[in-house]
Amino acid sequence: MGDIAASVMHNLHARRAAGGEGNAWALVRLTGRLLRPDRMTLRPGSPQLQTPRSPSACAPRKGCPVTSASMGVGQQDRNGGLSLRGVAQRLVGTGEAPPPTAGEQALRFVAEFEEHGTGWFWQTDRNGRLSYLSDKVARQLVRDGAPAVGVALTELLQVDADAPNGERSLAFHLSSRTTFSEYSVHSVAAAGKVDRWWSMSGRPSFDARGNFTGFIGTGSDLTAARQSEAEIKRLALSDSLTGLANRQRMRLALDSALAQGTAARATSLLLLDLDRFKQVNDTLGHQTGDALLKQVAQRLLRAVGEGGLVGRLGGDEFQVIVPGEGRRDTLAEAAREIIAALSHPYFIDGSSISIGCSIGIAVAPDDGIDSETLVRNADLALYAAKADGRGVHRFFREEMLLGAQGRRQLEDDLRQALAKGELHLAYQPVVSTRDEKIKGFEALVRWTHPVRGAVSPAEFVPVAEECGLIESIGEWVLRTACMEAASWPGEVRVAVNVSPIQFANPALPALVTSALAKAGLPPARLELEITESVFLHETASSERMFRNLKGIGVRLALDDFGTGYSSLGYLKTAPFDKIKIDQSFVRGAAIAGNRNAAIIKAIVTLADTLGMETTAEGVEIQDEIALVRELGCSHIQGYVYGRPMPADAAAALLGQGGGQAEASGFKTSRSPRSTMLRWASILIGGRRAQVRIRNLSATGAMIDGFDAAAGRDVDVQIELLEDQLVPAKIRWAKDGKAGLQFVEQFDMERLNAAKPSRILRKTG
Repeated sequence: MGDIAASVMHNLHARRAAGGEGNAWALVRLTGRLLRPDRMTLRPGSPQLQTPRSPSACAPRKGCPVTSASMGVGQQDRNGGLSLRGVAQRLVGTGEAPPPTAGEQALRFVAEFEEHGTGWFWQTDRNGRLSYLSDKVARQLVRDGAPAVGVALTELLQVDADAPNGERSLAFHLSSRTTFSEYSVHSVAAAGKVDRWWSMSGRPSFDARGNFTGFIGTGSDLTAARQSEAEIKRLALSDSLTGLANRQRMRLALDSALAQGTAARATSLLLLDLDRFKQVNDTLGHQTGDALLKQVAQRLLRAVGEGGLVGRLGGDEFQVIVPGEGRRDTLAEAAREIIAALSHPYFIDGSSISIGCSIGIAVAPDDGIDSETLVRNADLALYAAKADGRGVHRFFREEMLLGAQGRRQLEDDLRQALAKGELHLAYQPVVSTRDEKIKGFEALVRWTHPVRGAVSPAEFVPVAEECGLIESIGEWVLRTACMEAASWPGEVRVAVNVSPIQFANPALPALVTSALAKAGLPPARLELEITESVFLHETASSERMFRNLKGIGVRLALDDFGTGYSSLGYLKTAPFDKIKIDQSFVRGAAIAGNRNAAIIKAIVTLADTLGMETTAEGVEIQDEIALVRELGCSHIQGYVYGRPMPADAAAALLGQGGGQAEASGFKTSRSPRSTMLRWASILIGGRRAQVRIRNLSATGAMIDGFDAAAGRDVDVQIELLEDQLVPAKIRWAKDGKAGLQFVEQFDMERLNAAKPSRILRKTG
């Protein structure tokens, strides 16, 4: 527009030289200063439209078609200004006028641009009051019916404080008479009126003598762009599925809350994870899962209310920020309410769905003063809540961080252990109950740390599953076990544990085939042990995996039966060759009154009906061998026949006596005992004596200060509780000590109610 303005000025200067002054020249003098887009409004009395000094200059004459009347000068528009559109049209469009000059044509373009384009013009007097404003903007700034022209510019517009150049206001530039460019401004809106946004530029104006006359400038409408920008920002900070705040907005909100917080003003962070959500996705589909997440979001909003900001981080993980709240009792109650709200059944497409929720809580500033630390600690608390059985909340504690750091160090060491050869296999015998011959070994991975020494599998296997190392470790175990078992006698099998993560990998059958082929081990000699947890997400892929493994010819064993998945339906289709009874059912089964023997019998009956073998795990006492054999188990595994041993020791054991196993260890089972020192009265053949109880269990006691002459298998009565005699029989007596077996089991809990005066000292 600058070139067009110059052209208009050049041509109209030529008209002036030819004698054309009057109102046409007044217009030229204005447009020469303002010449930019669109429709313009002049305030009545503006100096640019004052009558020229020479009245004759305004008289109509030939060759000067523009007159005061024809230009419409003095005609006010509806906003109190003067319209120049008619001026431009008459100047270049009358039938009497000659063809328009370049300047006249440019003036028409300017008027059209101001009328229909996005730009506009403005001008102030030396006091900062608007003397000119494009009509379309003037209409937007009318307040209470009063026109915008004549009002101070700073009363109508203000700079966006968030803009890059927002630190300097319009008032600053107007007072300092400095140029500004593309300032983002918005209207100082009246109540209930929507703000408009513009980009605005301006420069100071001076007359021929250098006197400041005001500001002159241009602008363009930014409202649509700002609204679009706001919507893009909203979408960028919102979760597209639930409409909740997304991870980025939650991070910004947490940073802001922590920046405003003090030692006296806490900020709390709740991290939520849905329990059993993956099962919903796997069984009912992702569409149902998405619908469930939407309902969860609505319940969360209702449960939290106005007190906090709720967001979804992704998947089934949510977050709640509670500014200004650090009281643990209040937060605990809120967490319980959230868990209860999310645990009620959901009804989606005719299905009733039940899930749960676990929550970890961290409170600033005690648990962290920055967002990264607070989120990490809330995540550790959530990890603890899930480890404690899910459906609960846990607050962060410092020991959680120490435990996490220990797990991280363990993970780093474990990554190197495989490469450095720190892992090795130990083999525990599996013995037939029929002839006590070794039928196989279970391969158990062991880790000898160069600094920590032996690390328990219960400690490092879960870490391997969490950090993704379990598949590489599992492959090493499988290949090593097959190679070492290949040198054993032909009928001896080797059992290898397969984690649920390995079982879910479609490449497992190919890996098994490769390990067998490389070792030269017949498939029938390899037994894969699979836990019940693989059935938690039973799908068509699980059935396909079973078929593929059985197609190879390997045996399948169901490990730790009775401790995991509660349904027995999978036994109808899963092609297991063996059920391994968990040691929790075996331990104590030989003790009178224990119900474990009945459970073992039920499992054996089920396995026999399905044509499966059974192995009783964790057998440690010799009298348990006879019981397990009597109950019908086909195999025994446990310390009673040997602890896990290296491969060469296993090979040597097979070479001794044709692989015959030999039981060792305690011969009889006994109840757990409490060591103590207390006096008690004992009644023997009508004679009362004082003895000391050394240890006590539900089935008997060891005493000292006893007269061995009384002999064995003698009936006695001992006062375990004040004035209450318990019948017993002497089973052994030696060196002033004796072992008593109670006629009936004694309830150990009754000792807790005993009078303290009767107990001298409890030592364990």
